[in-house]
Amino acid sequence: MSAVPEQSDAELLAATTTGDRAAFEALYLRYGPWLAVRLRYRCPDAALVDDAVQETFLAVWRGSARYREGGDVAGWLWQIGFRRLVDAIRGQRARDRLLRLLAGRRWRTAPSAEEELLLGVEHGDLAGALTRLSPELRAVVQATVLDGLSTRETAALLGIPVGTVKTRAMRARRQLREDLT
Repeated sequence: MSAVPEQSDAELLAATTTGDRAAFEALYLRYGPWLAVRLRYRCPDAALVDDAVQETFLAVWRGSARYREGGDVAGWLWQIGFRRLVDAIRGQRARDRLLRLLAGRRWRTAPSAEEELLLGVEHGDLAGALTRLSPELRAVVQATVLDGLSTRETAALLGIPVGTVKTRAMRARRQLREDLT
């Protein structure tokens, strides 16, 4: 089934759920700009609005947003788009709070014991052991040891739970201990 301009919204949605790209494109062309304009009245950040519109139509394409037959397609898309925009704004606010928290933190000028140890190593065993760590473990070591972040700050930075940070730090220490002895 290919999309033609005469198709109703319900027909376009039905075709989209079967994977018809032309129907999806027609639906997007019909409602994408309209949704973006309406969401921009709610949020001045064009990037957040564009992300919300994209997430809305991605949900439609993937079928994660369920349309009830006989409902207003514009209203349904508005509801999805508005929820996506609220989620994006909340996420942006959380990132901004974290950045303000990190920016306001006072950093010590005296090197820590870990920094002194790392400064004393000249691309020797420790550097090789660090490069042999998996990227996930190395990211936790870098954030907690080299950057001096707490486990909570590391979790927020990497987007993983605090327990996962602790587990990865323990695994990294164990692997480094094995590699260095």
